[in-house]
Amino acid sequence: MFHLASVILWGVLQPLNLIGILLAASLGAVFLGLRRISIVFGVLALVLLALCCWTSFGAMLMQPLEARFERPDPLPPHVDGIVVLGGGFEGRINLARGGYELGSSGDRYVETAILARRYPQAQVLVSGGSGSIFLKAAGDGETAPHLLVALGVSPDRLLIENSSRDTFENAQFSRALAKPQADEVWLLVTSAFHMPRAVGVFRQVGYPVVPWPTDYRTTGGETVRLAVDNAIDSLENSTLAIREWLGLLAYWLAGRTDSLLPVHEHRSLS
Repeated sequence: MFHLASVILWGVLQPLNLIGILLAASLGAVFLGLRRISIVFGVLALVLLALCCWTSFGAMLMQPLEARFERPDPLPPHVDGIVVLGGGFEGRINLARGGYELGSSGDRYVETAILARRYPQAQVLVSGGSGSIFLKAAGDGETAPHLLVALGVSPDRLLIENSSRDTFENAQFSRALAKPQADEVWLLVTSAFHMPRAVGVFRQVGYPVVPWPTDYRTTGGETVRLAVDNAIDSLENSTLAIREWLGLLAYWLAGRTDSLLPVHEHRSLS
């Protein structure tokens, strides 16, 4: 129920969809003779469009998320396992064509392959089913083994979790599959903007992980200004950042994480 409600709510609040809803409401108000209400809805739509597409609004929202966790320094001398969260493949295309086409978060799998070479004794757990409700798509757990094996990761190192639909289920099902011990070191690979929510959830289910963020979307030095990216990139950053902040709030209110914005916990990796 939580997953379904979140998908429906996000369908309404996603910036581009919300802009369309506001414009439709403005047009409807015109036909009903509600001129002032029509102007209000129209102005709100234009303001939201301008913020998301032509300013650094999205980058500014994303910066604190990406800066929350850094990769360990020094690097751990030993790693028992690597968990990579789904979201890096074009699920609908791969279902239709049978390949392993990477999406905008495909860095997760490139980084995982690099880590697998650096730590050849570590298991590699891929966590990600298809979270789509209305469209058929291949889950990342279904596609990732083909790519990772092609990049040199031995199949006997792979643990595949292909049932999760969201971050909370990623953590739950991964813990059940990996059965991590207290003295083991597991790296968690996901997009930097998604790492705070992922870390909070993994901690909540009792799966201690070491954050290994990747797929950065900002330089970390953006300021309040007109966008320097093209409008599509700015809109994507705004969409991802708004979704992640809403996700953090929803998970915190639902008790899926005990902190709205988890902090870095120092842990001996020797």
